[in-house]
Amino acid sequence: MRTRQTRIYRDRERRELTVERIVAISPKLAWEGWTEPQHVARWWGPRSWTSTIYEMDVRPGGVWRYSLKSDDGTGEEAFCRAVYQDVCEPSKLVYIDSFADRDWNVVENSEMLTTVHFEKAAGGTKLRIVTRFASVHDLENAEAMGMIEGFTDAFARLEEYVETTLTGGKINMKTIISKDGTRIAYQKQGNGPAIVLVSSAAADHRDAAGLAEQLADHFTVYNYDRRGRGQSSDTTPYAVEREIEDIEALIREAGGNASLFGSSSGAVLALDAANKLGNQVSKLYLYEPPFIINDSRKPVSAEYIDQLNKFVETGQRSEAVEYYMTEAVGIPTEYIEYMKADPSWKSMESMAHTLVYDGMIMGETQSGKPLPTGRWEGSVPTLVMTGENSESLFHDAAKALAELLPLAEHHTLSGQDHSAVMMAPGVLAQAIINDDVKMK
Repeated sequence: MRTRQTRIYRDRERRELTVERIVAISPKLAWEGWTEPQHVARWWGPRSWTSTIYEMDVRPGGVWRYSLKSDDGTGEEAFCRAVYQDVCEPSKLVYIDSFADRDWNVVENSEMLTTVHFEKAAGGTKLRIVTRFASVHDLENAEAMGMIEGFTDAFARLEEYVETTLTGGKINMKTIISKDGTRIAYQKQGNGPAIVLVSSAAADHRDAAGLAEQLADHFTVYNYDRRGRGQSSDTTPYAVEREIEDIEALIREAGGNASLFGSSSGAVLALDAANKLGNQVSKLYLYEPPFIINDSRKPVSAEYIDQLNKFVETGQRSEAVEYYMTEAVGIPTEYIEYMKADPSWKSMESMAHTLVYDGMIMGETQSGKPLPTGRWEGSVPTLVMTGENSESLFHDAAKALAELLPLAEHHTLSGQDHSAVMMAPGVLAQAIINDDVKMK
């Protein structure tokens, strides 16, 4: 599953609100996108709001004047005036932002000290915007007015704008044609033996970008968009066999032999592919296949795929994602509305139809019954990994799978959980690299 990308921190003692997100763009492009007015006007502010830049002089003492207006005409246009305090290209911006009237007179007691950090991170840039308010009341009022949602929207818009505009189009995606004519988009990086990264449900290549970067010093990494996602096309009707053919096409592109890494339901697809493709797959690395094999949690409903199809066919994409989150992932209902405020929810909506695909891949392996004994009969060396802090169902599933497969080992990653692909790619990559070195 896709993990929330935006993190919120509140420090009432310091009167600070911090919004942090890793975006899949370089620090240089993130800096350009944040400091050049022709770019800022294209992404600054929440979705469905238009930003107008009247002045932007990015130097200590320089002034930034802008306004934000809702596209549907509701509410009043907001005018803001900021004065830069410190400019350290390409790592930090500090400015005092204030509300203003139409004549650019600063509204009394509206000043906010804002610091933006641009930090190189696995998979791109960690953007961290720290806003210090005059009082705790002002901090709470800003939250109530939607400041968190505004920043999370803006971060996502910046990432999308840079990918599609500053780079002249989508970033570095090559394509191959699968057996049924479906176009599969992928990124290739690094040097060494080939490894193909198979993403989880509701995710595309961006979710594994950090892992791909960490693996690239040791492997030639093929990080792709599964069919129906991102820049890959789709062909109906869907069958799990078609996704295996996609992986086979990538392996052929890699020279005819590759390791596979899969996370969550993507691990089960990788397992199915290895079983079908035989000696084309040299090694399997599986992170937390989400089998439900006992009463460690409620099994997924037998009507799950039918219900997802109904939502998708009637255009209820958000409802499909919500149903997946509550029924398959097990997220408590009370957290769903908060999750919907994150830009990643819209991305998952765009991939809602593929949730059915992952449901078909999982089959009856989330029914609370033991794993089937005849589904995976291959002899590919396999490392099954789980995070130490993950729910017991993942540990139980991994142990059962390792016992079922003839050449499998189970390894626990200290301090990790189900989000390790995005939140701890370095730890995961090191476990894979260490295992590959050990094999040799």
